[in-house]
Amino acid sequence: MKGIIFALLAGACITLQGVANARISQDIGTWQAATITQLTGFLMSLLILLFVRDGKKQGLRKVKPLYLFGGALAAFIIFSEVTSIQKIGVTFTISALLIAQLCLTFIIDINGWFGVAKKKMRLPQFIGIGMMIVGVVILKL
Repeated sequence: MKGIIFALLAGACITLQGVANARISQDIGTWQAATITQLTGFLMSLLILLFVRDGKKQGLRKVKPLYLFGGALAAFIIFSEVTSIQKIGVTFTISALLIAQLCLTFIIDINGWFGVAKKKMRLPQFIGIGMMIVGVVILKL
């Protein structure tokens, strides 16, 4: 249950962040908005880290160097989301974003990439994604 609550919270925050970034970018530019978002995100994470202190510094050595660049993807995520919101609106952007996430996670699960245990996807999962795609197409019409 806790996982679902955090997933819903994350989804709401992604939407709110996208809308706020789109608004900021209208005033100062998209890359500037991405920079501000990254900076404020870093500061918030640092503040939380100072209070929570639940990580292990020694564990950092075990992380593959490639994975340490995951945060750098956020700049491209922010740019893409802001540009998309400005071009096609919030609802369609978030719908397309979720479908892209779901499709890629299926590929990751099926292939067992990034150390994830391989999972078999059956017809119901593919039907579910298909229904989401059809729903977004209907939403756009």
